[in-house]
Amino acid sequence: MGLDKGLALGYLEDLLKLNHDFIDYVKIGWGTAVIHPDLEAKLELYQDFGVPVCIGGTLFELAHVQGKVDQLARWASALGIAMVEVSDGTIVLETDAKLDYIVRLCEDFRVVSEYGSKDSGVVRAPRLWAEGMAVELEAGAWKVIAEGREGGTSGLYRESSELRTGLVDEIALSVAPEAVIWEAPKKSHQAWLIERFGPNTNLGNIAFDDLLPLETLRLGLRSDTLNHMHVESP
Repeated sequence: MGLDKGLALGYLEDLLKLNHDFIDYVKIGWGTAVIHPDLEAKLELYQDFGVPVCIGGTLFELAHVQGKVDQLARWASALGIAMVEVSDGTIVLETDAKLDYIVRLCEDFRVVSEYGSKDSGVVRAPRLWAEGMAVELEAGAWKVIAEGREGGTSGLYRESSELRTGLVDEIALSVAPEAVIWEAPKKSHQAWLIERFGPNTNLGNIAFDDLLPLETLRLGLRSDTLNHMHVESP
């Protein structure tokens, strides 16, 4: 999952020419879709390159707070956006309400849900993460995102950006790895997760400038994963 943080059209076109084969879908970050002056042209550009687009979860959270989730869905549908993200990383959203949103939105969209808080001070027990993610998948989510923010400083990560490896292992015990998108904005996070789950593991919040370098990690064309991919252990 590539993260579009408000890319300009000309720059985006160059990046898509280079990287579109490496992208499964793009998230239009947080609420940038609302104020981007060339949104419709941007969506057409993604369509031209065959890259699906998803609305950022923070925009969903704002719509919930304002009682406008149905309006958000109509707006996205009118723009031809077929994916939406349901999250509660910033707001307090009761579990039943979140699951209800997933069920409702699945009628018209491919839904990805996101689990975990954007507040680095909020630490949930690994068991709760695993159970919560499993329930959201059961409600109909296509994939569930493990929160890590665009900087890797909360959710899966400690404030220092250290990956909570025990949390990852606990999630993997209860949720099929192919159903999880691990937010992994930094090379060290990406390399660790590739070594843990293999070269095709789902990674998210990847900056566009990092898409091709990430592909080299997946292929063992970079020192961080070369030994793991190509050198047999003695």
